[in-house]
Amino acid sequence: MTAGGIAGLIAAIAFAVLVLFLIRVLLKVEKTVASVQTTVVEANKTISVVTKDVDILTREVEGLLVKSNELLQDVNQKVATIDPLFTAVADLSTSVSELNYSSKNLVSRLGTLGRTTAQATIAGKVGQTAMKFFNQQKQKNSGSDLNE
Repeated sequence: MTAGGIAGLIAAIAFAVLVLFLIRVLLKVEKTVASVQTTVVEANKTISVVTKDVDILTREVEGLLVKSNELLQDVNQKVATIDPLFTAVADLSTSVSELNYSSKNLVSRLGTLGRTTAQATIAGKVGQTAMKFFNQQKQKNSGSDLNE
């Protein structure tokens, strides 16, 4: 064999090794591409399912928001209805507090005069009751005198 023949043989062997290497690489790439394609298909299925679920969820949330708005309007109307009641109760509370303060002031100013007046009032009531009793007894006695 000549030097040119040996060089050609080396080149042919190198080319064969290169082809075998390229075949291995291409087979690995094909497996990887197949795997990626499967992953892409699965991702597309997942996206489709998620899209449907999000659409359903969006409709449900929309309905919930509508009901919440209706409920809020109803509560606002009811609060507006009872608001005057709370105002009236607050005014009444203020009036009762002022009356209580005025009563305490009056009692403290009257002092003993107030106690004397109260005692006189009680004595007057007792006297009235006694007078009624005596008048009733007198009428009974005079009525029984007529019957005899």
